[in-house]
Amino acid sequence: MDKVFLTGQLAEKLKRIYEQALRAAEDARLEAKTGAPRAVNLAAATRTRLEAAQAAWEAVSDFKPVSLRKGERIGLGALVELEDGEGGKTLFMAPAGAGEELTGPGGDGFLHVVTPGSPIGKGLLGKKVGDVVEVMVKGELAEWDIVFAA
Repeated sequence: MDKVFLTGQLAEKLKRIYEQALRAAEDARLEAKTGAPRAVNLAAATRTRLEAAQAAWEAVSDFKPVSLRKGERIGLGALVELEDGEGGKTLFMAPAGAGEELTGPGGDGFLHVVTPGSPIGKGLLGKKVGDVVEVMVKGELAEWDIVFAA
């Protein structure tokens, strides 16, 4: 799967999130001019959200994923396939955008973004094909076999 395509798709999603946060921050700033304490607090919160959205968008926009060599450990930029007894999932390890859903080129398949700071991302870091990743999901231990990494 084309990692450059996936990174571009993720950057576009994060740009839209940033643009929404920008509009919300401007609305909150205008409302804060009334001096109401609640409006001032809302403006500060939306400014924080805006800064986080901008940082995420910039991190992904500047990101240049590389392919893993056979046997190399999973890290940032990895495309990983996991399986458990009930099915599988495909993940893309990106610097930001955890939880976003992406589609492959031409709408081929769905995959989810994980980051090194997300629970699954932390569990995957340093692992390789053939390893098992264990992660607490909604209070329960989940186990997946790593069947592919590129």
